[in-house]
Amino acid sequence: MTQPSATGTVEITAPPQRVYALITDLDTMAELAAETKVMRWKKGSVAAPGSVFVGRNDNGKRKWSTTCTVTDADAGQRFAFEVHSVARIPVSRWQYEIEVTPSGCRVTESTWDRRPGWFKKPASIVTASPNRPDINSRNIEATLQRLKLRAESA
Repeated sequence: MTQPSATGTVEITAPPQRVYALITDLDTMAELAAETKVMRWKKGSVAAPGSVFVGRNDNGKRKWSTTCTVTDADAGQRFAFEVHSVARIPVSRWQYEIEVTPSGCRVTESTWDRRPGWFKKPASIVTASPNRPDINSRNIEATLQRLKLRAESA
């Protein structure tokens, strides 16, 4: 796999299983994520490879929806999913890696831009986001800090 287009890491003083449970709880992640407002299971009801969920996103200027297919669901270690537009055009891959540390765990959130070249301009218009890697970097930092606060206060 190529290098991610955006990534961030945070140290969390909480067990990996607790952090994984937060990441894979769609309602919780919708609260913690910067642009995602609602996430709902469409196929399946838990994080498992092949499960599908719909995300409704909002950045204050625009609203859009995506369909996400879970590719990795290794409890306490990794959660990942592929994102497609409503027209089934590849958009991105999102991945959460959880590593055990002496004080809890380290979480790395990464995304890979999977949009075909011709789709980048229309997507930037729909999302009002001309520089998606920079926006994703800021959003990842915000999401990870919120995740840290939630996990450490649980």
